[in-house]
Amino acid sequence: MPTSPVSAMDTADPPAEETPDKRPADTAPDTPDAAPSAVRTLLRLWPYVRPVRARWITAAFVAVIASCLTLVFPIVLKWIVDGPVADSDPGGVWLGAGVLLALGVAEALLFGFRRWLVARPLAGVEARMRAELYGHLQRLPVAFHDRWPSGQLLSRGTTDLMVVRMFLAFPLTFLLVNGVTIIAGFALLIAQDWTLGLVLVVPAAPLMLLCYRFETKYATASRTAQDQVGDLTTVVEESVLGIRIIKGFGRHRSQARAFRELSSTLRGTELTKARLLAGLLSVITLLPEAALGAALVLGTVQVADGQLSAGTLVAFLSTALALRWPIDSIGFLLAMSQEAATATRRYFEVMDAPEEDEGTASGADAGPGTDGDDSATGDTLTGDGLRFHGVRFRYPDAPPDSVPVLDHIELHVRQGETMALVGATGSGKTTLTALVPRLHEITSGRITLDGRDITAMERAELRALVAVAFEEPTLFSASVAENVLMGAHPEGGASAEGSREDLGRALAVAQADFVKRLPEGPDTEVGEQGLSLSGGQRQRLALARAVVGRPRFLVLDDPLSALDVHTEALVEAALREVLAETTALVVAHRPSTVLLADRVALLSDGRVTAVGTHQELLRTSAEYRHLMAGDDGPEGDPIR
Repeated sequence: MPTSPVSAMDTADPPAEETPDKRPADTAPDTPDAAPSAVRTLLRLWPYVRPVRARWITAAFVAVIASCLTLVFPIVLKWIVDGPVADSDPGGVWLGAGVLLALGVAEALLFGFRRWLVARPLAGVEARMRAELYGHLQRLPVAFHDRWPSGQLLSRGTTDLMVVRMFLAFPLTFLLVNGVTIIAGFALLIAQDWTLGLVLVVPAAPLMLLCYRFETKYATASRTAQDQVGDLTTVVEESVLGIRIIKGFGRHRSQARAFRELSSTLRGTELTKARLLAGLLSVITLLPEAALGAALVLGTVQVADGQLSAGTLVAFLSTALALRWPIDSIGFLLAMSQEAATATRRYFEVMDAPEEDEGTASGADAGPGTDGDDSATGDTLTGDGLRFHGVRFRYPDAPPDSVPVLDHIELHVRQGETMALVGATGSGKTTLTALVPRLHEITSGRITLDGRDITAMERAELRALVAVAFEEPTLFSASVAENVLMGAHPEGGASAEGSREDLGRALAVAQADFVKRLPEGPDTEVGEQGLSLSGGQRQRLALARAVVGRPRFLVLDDPLSALDVHTEALVEAALREVLAETTALVVAHRPSTVLLADRVALLSDGRVTAVGTHQELLRTSAEYRHLMAGDDGPEGDPIR
């Protein structure tokens, strides 16, 4: 799954103990401790099936009629044997054969009609579920993506939904169809001869017990297998995206070994499932066959004693044989149903995760500017810039008593000012910048933009005001123009010509002249993750994306780290004009980037320890001098 722009926050620099782990889905906090029953789980699909229920019910009814036609065959056979055959009437035999042929053709046509009825609507159900899953993933907070491997999410949107569609199309229908057929068939058997019918009913009790035990064990194995498929998908995806690293360090053998180990584990789980299913099918086949053999012997004796007609015995055996498929398929249908229940459970584990709230324009904690003045409506802003009021932050998975990543941040970036944020690796700089567009939610305190609390804004409004460029740029499988113009206001109503003008200006600011040399210029596809470009080229396009929409607030996380000194100087010169028109917070590691700022804030161990101009901090802060000199920090941490 391609990484979304917000997922670039994975490159944040929190302390190691605060970094959320990427955990398999089955250990994620959202996974319930005790899974609900398969029936309760599958009932959650009803809202998706409801719009197509008329066609599905019609298809099920058609399938029941088609299946029950097989029970008419024995009745026709009884009439043929006891009538035309016993009376040596060839015409009657031909008539009976014609009836049997007509029944066979009708059965085939009805099953074909059933298939046509469900194919299109159930494909639509799958498409709708997949679209809702994708939309939901985009609205989930960054913290969710931090702890869920992308392969697990990808497998839920592909393999699991395919299993659900197959269940709706076949097992769900035929559990009903075969159930009705079996009940009708046994009623017919007992009506034909109750003593022989009871012989075939005897295995029902042990079969029901066996199916119950099978269901429990198979559910566990099915869940394990589908989680392992997700892990395997993650390994494949990471290996493809990281192919340059794997080849560059000659790690293809170790990666292949890791893949084989996961694949072997999955193979073992699948074999466990196969053994369980094979055992069930063996018993399901053996017990009815043994009962049928006993009924055949008993029926033959009764025919020999004149207690039963030959036609009745033929009809009885034909009815029993017609029930072989409905009975034999029980194991197969139960297995598919359990896999569908597991797939549904995995799907809703993601869908049940709470989305980001959209914010409220009238929140009680809206802070300054929301007491009835114009700033609360967003029509007029106070010009107060960007403020952090006692901000504290710890990651959602961190214990409540753990040391916060950021603690009591008090910082004011004045309107039109550029503030550089400097600190050692792990001091919390990237985390702090992620709080402004609400990629993470603060633990306590407030952040205001021009006097408005950001939690009182709708996220769409907030992110239209704030543009972000990350140190690790993320590009999508699209053209250069499409990647850059993602930063333009989506509902700004700009014309195509205006968009092209904005694109050209943004590329000029980012000194992305290389775009003109691409085969199709700005319309050139950059490929997955933009890996066809160099790191510096990707970073320049990410910077262009941040400035293309002329944002009111600009947050840049070391946006020039991958550039050579000459290109960096050119970009900085062009960037000064952009920064003069906006309020900006810039994470900086180089003195040249710091010099773009009006003032500098020094972040140390999650706290702002000094604020001033570059020259003032050089005079007053030993830590700042260490950082600007490129030495090790006071704690021995390497300085980026």
